[in-house]
Amino acid sequence: MLDKFLQTESLLQFGLVILLLLFSAFFSGSETSLTAASRARMHQLEKDGDKRASLVSRLLNMRERLLGAILLGNNFVNTLASSIMAVLMLSIVGDAGIFYATIITTALIVIFAEVLPKTYAISQPDKMALHIVRPINFIVILLAPIVAVVQAIVSATLRLFGVDITASPYTAMDEIRGAVDLGHQEGDVAKRARDQIIGVLELGELTVEAVMIHRKNLAMVDADNSPEQIVKDVLASGHTRMPLWRGDKDNVIGILHAKDLLKALSRTDGDMASLNIKRIAREPWFIPETTSVVQQLRAFQQKREHFALVVDEYGALMGVLTLEDIIEEIVGDIKDEYDTDIKGLTRLKSGAVIARGDIPVRDLNRALDWSLPDEEAVTLAGLVIHEAQTIPDEGQTFAFYGYRFEILERLRNQIVKLKVTHSFEADRP
Repeated sequence: MLDKFLQTESLLQFGLVILLLLFSAFFSGSETSLTAASRARMHQLEKDGDKRASLVSRLLNMRERLLGAILLGNNFVNTLASSIMAVLMLSIVGDAGIFYATIITTALIVIFAEVLPKTYAISQPDKMALHIVRPINFIVILLAPIVAVVQAIVSATLRLFGVDITASPYTAMDEIRGAVDLGHQEGDVAKRARDQIIGVLELGELTVEAVMIHRKNLAMVDADNSPEQIVKDVLASGHTRMPLWRGDKDNVIGILHAKDLLKALSRTDGDMASLNIKRIAREPWFIPETTSVVQQLRAFQQKREHFALVVDEYGALMGVLTLEDIIEEIVGDIKDEYDTDIKGLTRLKSGAVIARGDIPVRDLNRALDWSLPDEEAVTLAGLVIHEAQTIPDEGQTFAFYGYRFEILERLRNQIVKLKVTHSFEADRP
């Protein structure tokens, strides 16, 4: 048997098999490195003048042709290697050669032509992609006619089953958001950094309704009160700007700025009774609740204002929006000497929380690193009502999105307080 293997023809056949396996390893490693290469890093290298990176980016923009050429080349060399090995083993051991050829070829392909090159490629995909891109580009050009025929057959077959290969449900924003969230889970990205990056990405999707301070939580000033009482209310609030209303809280007639009030007091030598509150107040700025946060941010910059009143389609006051509210969506909560942690949120030792119903879902997610949906409802109570499709009674319990919600207190049609438990906390004994 050894004599037959050492014959010149057999050695040439075995050498050809080894050469074909090397080509197979090249194709396998190239496929892994190019598909795993970072498009963002290649884009930066391309801007720095690296022509190889430009070539990688071009190939990544035509993935079907790239993968088609690589798979065609890889399958061709693997099939040819298997055929030559079969002929070689038949000449050495006879009819049992097919069995031995199958075992040996499979082992060689799996270990040296698949696992080994792909393991190396996945460990440093960008580096390998830059090294192999020129020969792969030549192969893509060379096999383009054959790949085009294969692609046409595949596309036609998929269309028969109603599959549209041109439509992608994912965007660049989704890719960045997923990468950042994965980095946070693996410990490479801090929670605060993750929240800031996600905040920037989601800013364009928000309306002012999702960010504003609801009218229920507003500190407002009654214009019919005495100047002395108004000054006391402003000082007690801790706010710089306060809406001034008359008759009805929907009838906001101005915005009272603490600095303007102090200047007026200075001019009257502290005589509060002589203050003309209406004259001191600034013109209110009303915006619709459907305004996007990005548009309102630009409007704040253009008007050099920090405060706007949010109204619904009927002109009823919904809340207020400040420049700080928008900035906090990006950088997180901005605390000053008058701010406190989230009001109405109590954490229990079990991991559950007791929360007020009017706490915004986004604030709860950020504070607890939860993932409750905030697309359909702004507040926690609104989320429960939306999902339950009813106004629940005290004591009722609901479970959705991996959380359990127990209604603790209800006032008329409003959920005042509820207990929220994450699913893994609920399963604890």
